[in-house]
This record gives sequence, structure tokens and C-alpha cells, in this order.
Amino acid sequence: MSANLQIAIGGLQCSFCRQSVARALRKVPGVHAAAVNLAHEEARIDHDGAEATPVRVAQTLRSLGYTIRDREKLRSFVQAEQEIEEERRRLLIAGLIAGSGLVMMIAQWSGSAAAEPWISYAMALGAVFMLAWGRRFLGMAWVAARRGILNQHVLLSLSALGAFAAGLIGLFRPSFPAVDFFGAVVLLMSYHILSSFVAGVVRTRASQAVRKLLELQPATARVVRDGEEVELPVANISIGETLRVRPGERIPLDGRVVEGIAAVDESMVTGEPLPVTKQPGAAAIAGSMNTDGMLAIQVDKPSTESFVARVAREVEAAKALKPAILVLVERILAVYVPVVLGAAVAALAGWLLAAAVFGVGDGQRALFAALSVLVMGYPCALGMATPLALIRGGGEAAARGILVRSAEAFQTLRDVRVVVFDKTGTLTEGKPRVVGTVGTVNEGLLATAAALERYSRHPLAVAIHGEAQTLGLDVPDHPEDFREAPGRGVSARLGASHVLVGSPRYLQENGVALPSGSQTELPAGATPVGVARDGRLLGFILLGDSARPDAARLVRELRRRGIEPIMVTGDNRRTAEALAERLGITRVYAQALPDEKAGILRELQRGGARVAMVGDGINDAPALMQADIGVAFDAGTDIAIESADAVIMNHRLGAIADVLDIGRRSYAKTVQNLAVAFAFNGIGIPLAATGLLQPVWAMAAMAASITAVLANAFGGRLIQRSAGAS
Repeated sequence: MSANLQIAIGGLQCSFCRQSVARALRKVPGVHAAAVNLAHEEARIDHDGAEATPVRVAQTLRSLGYTIRDREKLRSFVQAEQEIEEERRRLLIAGLIAGSGLVMMIAQWSGSAAAEPWISYAMALGAVFMLAWGRRFLGMAWVAARRGILNQHVLLSLSALGAFAAGLIGLFRPSFPAVDFFGAVVLLMSYHILSSFVAGVVRTRASQAVRKLLELQPATARVVRDGEEVELPVANISIGETLRVRPGERIPLDGRVVEGIAAVDESMVTGEPLPVTKQPGAAAIAGSMNTDGMLAIQVDKPSTESFVARVAREVEAAKALKPAILVLVERILAVYVPVVLGAAVAALAGWLLAAAVFGVGDGQRALFAALSVLVMGYPCALGMATPLALIRGGGEAAARGILVRSAEAFQTLRDVRVVVFDKTGTLTEGKPRVVGTVGTVNEGLLATAAALERYSRHPLAVAIHGEAQTLGLDVPDHPEDFREAPGRGVSARLGASHVLVGSPRYLQENGVALPSGSQTELPAGATPVGVARDGRLLGFILLGDSARPDAARLVRELRRRGIEPIMVTGDNRRTAEALAERLGITRVYAQALPDEKAGILRELQRGGARVAMVGDGINDAPALMQADIGVAFDAGTDIAIESADAVIMNHRLGAIADVLDIGRRSYAKTVQNLAVAFAFNGIGIPLAATGLLQPVWAMAAMAASITAVLANAFGGRLIQRSAGAS
């Protein structure tokens, strides 16, 4: 029987590591397929549980030199931080040795009399220490080579051991620059440790937003068992059990309120800024804050299926899709090491043959050429070029409250030319509010309506009462004989008057005459709630779903970039066009059903446009899946979030422009990094094969390529941070 296994891996550095792990896992008996996600340091394995057991898979990974992390995310983050601290200590010691070695090499190059003869032996000692300090890389290379996997560790080990052997020869043959060869060993191992540290830091920092999200869900909760309240880990609490949540505490698990009334702040989870009153029967979301009152909540989802855990799992899930540029790079890397090894062998054999047949060069030059090719061919810059750019983009997006769920999105975002918006909850606030009043008698209109609506839970009633409270109106107390017609309106006596508040039809059904044409003169997009006293219409309170404050600004920004904004909504055309006119959107599709929304996107795509879809409702899910890039808000429905490529966690509409910018910058950084890496390797390896480039200078060129890639990927961001700090 086929089964799936997801495992967290520590120690991944670049695309070579990803390939090495994937190839090793596929060779485990019983494994049908293996996909490794470098950014999230996870592997997903389709396997036969009888042979490819989790223990066997873990042993394979450990034998390759990688660590297995706890699948519980918070503990996994702690393990990652501990690994970073260990790498930092390694890097500090390696840096001290490399710095000392560089000083010694400069002393020898300057012809200092004090440099001989002890400096050669000091450098030999440093090289021995670096090989011992980097023995885990040598061990990883040995295990990989035994499995027929040629990766960066194999190339590093051959380069370092070859340079060390040449340095030993140099202790006895002055024509071999022993200090330079030993220096190449020290610098090569130091840069490998540096690359491991940098890759770990980038991934760990990029995941901090996910860690903060997970911390919203408490680790423990108070549960009632056998009439007593006990505190237990959330993982040990079952569906159907009752939790008690005190004021000032976060709700630990999803469920329904069974006892108590309290105002709950759901802004960190849903994006809604106002506390929501929770009473028996109301849904409770894990991660939200109980601001007042005691609540008893019956659990209806385990900790692994809570809103917080579900979003975090979606963010961390490994994706099989990779952008075309990443696929191209990995095809090159698959043959890169064999090509470099072949070039080194060819350089060695070529110069030996030239010396024997034509008397050109000698064995020393042949050895120098082979070693220089191996050192120059060290592929760290090439392997890190694409992942660093994509990981950097993911970290930058997370810092702005955007969780990008696939590497493919970064390549696609740069080509987006059309952004399709759902209306309700995306371009609008998604909740009704009072936008005005109309009538011949407006004095006291809102206060009169609020006196009755305070007793109704209808969304329009809540909006009217809320507006009266916001304005500080003197709302009459204690209406008598209150009655509610669900979904239509309410009636009551205020003093000696009989008051009706409700839809125009409700008022007419209760004998209120409406002036001819009164409703057609109302503003487009507004929902009227009529107010009548003793059978006479006082006026209308207009309610609407207001445009979000930053919606018009975003539309202008998209047009400035040459991107067309389009509105697709299930609402009526009059309302949709009124909003579109205010925002500056010229193309509107109204009264669209869910499948029709997806069909509209298909038509746009058939026209050659790359389309992004922004939505948050269940009816948006098909369109989000159809779009080249789907963007959802965290306050949206579960299915919308799961259908999207990017999730905006802070419900900030301006983040749409941010994610487009980040995608374009990340792709540009990827291309630039690859250009730098290919330039250094493409020029350096043929030059090294001539024998004119000694290994230490090949090492310097290789170090320069890695430095250039790192500086290009993160230099601008560091400068921006420094400028912001100053």
C-alpha cells in the first residue's frame, strides 16, 4: 500500500543538496517518488510503507550528513536556531584560521625574511585543522560518492584534499608553493562553512513570520474533565471536550461557545479590527483573544486542524512545481560536477601528454591545472544563486505580511498584466455601514431607528445602532411591544408613537405610503432602510459596503505600472458599476456565478494575458485556481485560502502592489545571480585548465563569485535597513 511521508531536514544549503537528497531517497527500496523543498527544508516521499519505513528514510538522510527535525513546527524552529548557533561557532573559528592564514600568505608574498621556514608548517597545521573542522563535509562527500551521487561536497573534498596533498609535496619541493596550496584548503573550507551559515540564516529568518503565526495558538489549554479544570497540551485535547478561556487569554482551539458572553478580538486571525461578541452557539477561532468575560468552548477541531495550524501547514507544505528557470538550473547542476571532474582530468592528462610529446610544460603544471579547475569549479555560487533569490523574496514578502506558497509564483508575478478583483470583502470593507440619510424629516432619524435596532442581530440593524453609538446620539430607551419580522424589519412603541424600521416593502405591507419614485432616486449601490412614525415615512437610512480606503490608490498604482484592474462580482450591475466608477475601474463583470468567474479568467488568459485573481470567498475559489496567480486574504474562507498562491495575512489591500514588486525583484535577482555565477565559472574553468592560474588564485576567484552573489542577493536590503536605521 502506498503512503506519504513528510519529513523536515536540517543542513540543506543549495540546489545541489536538494538534488542529492532527492536522488538518495529515490534509491531507498520502496520509495516511488521524492520531492525536496529547499526553502522549507522538507521532503515529501511517496513510498511503500512495508520497505521504506520512516526509520529507514531517516537513516538514509543522516548517513548523508543531514539532520532530522521535529515535525512540530515550533520545536523545528528551535532546532533550526540551535543549528544556526552551531554554524556560527564553526564560522567564527574558521574565520580566525582563515584570517591568520591570509596574513601569513601576504607575509610570504611580500618576501619577508621572517616568513620562512616556519610559515609553511603553520599553514599545514591550519589546513589539517580545517580538514578536521570540516570533516562532516568530507563524510558527506564519501557517503554521496558511494551512492553514485556527485555533488558539491564531492567536488569540495577532491579540491581540498588535492590541494592538501600538493601542499605536503611543497614541504619537500620548493617549486610547489606549499603556503598557497595549504591556503587554498583553508579558504575553501572556510567559504563552504560560510555558505552553509548564510543559507541557514536566510531560511530561518524567512520563516519567522510563520513562527509568529504559530505562536498565536497557545501550547496548552484548560479543559474540563470529570468536573475539574486541568491544564493540558492542546495536542492531547479531543473533539467534544470543553475548554475554559479567561479574559486576556487566546483561544487555544477552534470550537463553539457553549457558555458565557465575551468580546473577542479576532483581528490577528480574521483581519476584522472590532471585537466580536461571542455567546452560546458562536464559532470560536484559535488564536483570537478573549478581551472580557469567561467563555466555555466545546472543541470541534483538533490542534492540527485549527485555523492557525492549517494556514501554517499550507505555507510550509512542499510544492512539486518549480519555475522554469529553476528547472533549467537544476538540469545544468545535474551534469555540472561530472563536467568539472572531466575538465580536471582532461587538463591533467592534456598537460602530461603535452610534456611527454611536445616538451611543453611538466607534471607540476599539469597538477596545478587540474587542482585549479577543481577549485575554480566549486559550485557554491551557482547552486545558491536561484534559491537565495527566491528565499530572499519569501522572507521579504513575509516581513510585509504576505505568505507566498510556491516558488513558481515569483516567476509568474513578473509577467502579470491583469489583476481581477472580487468586490465584496476585497475592494470593499465586506460589512454594511451607514453611508447617508434621505428624507424630508431627517432630525432624529438615525436615533429613532437605533432605539429599535439595538434589539436586533440583523447585520443592517447592527450597523445602524453602531453608527448611532459612534456619533454619540441620544438614543431613546425602552421601546415597548418590540416585534421583529426576520429579514424584513422591526416595530415597537416609542412613547406615544408607533415606529417601524425596515425595508421599503415591509413599510408598505404595514400601511406606510411611499412617495412615487422615492426608491429610484436613491444613490446606486445603497441599501435603503425606511423609518416611519405613526404611518408616515420619516425618511431612509442608506447602508452600503463602503470601498476600502486604499482601493482607489491601489487601482491608480496598478494603472501606472501598465496593469489593468478588472472587477468581477456576483452583485448586481448597478451597484458594481457605481463602485467601479468611484475607484477608476473601467471593465466590470457583474452578476457572475463562481464557474462564470473562472470562465472570465480563461477568456482573459486566452487573449495572452497573465492574470492574477484577488478574492476571499468560497465563490472565488474556482477563479483563484484558474488564475496564473491567486491571491487571498487571511480573513477569507478556508477554501479560498487553500486555492491561492499567496495569502495576505494583514488584510492590507496595498499588499497586492507589494507582492507584484517582490515577485519582479526576486526574478530579477535570480537572473542576475545566475549571470554572475555562470560568468565566473564559465570564464574561470577554461582559464584554470591552462595551468596559468594557481589554485590559490582560483580560490580567490571562486570566493569573489560567492561574495558577488551574496552581495547582489542581500546587499541592497542591508543598505535599505541601514538607511532606515539612520
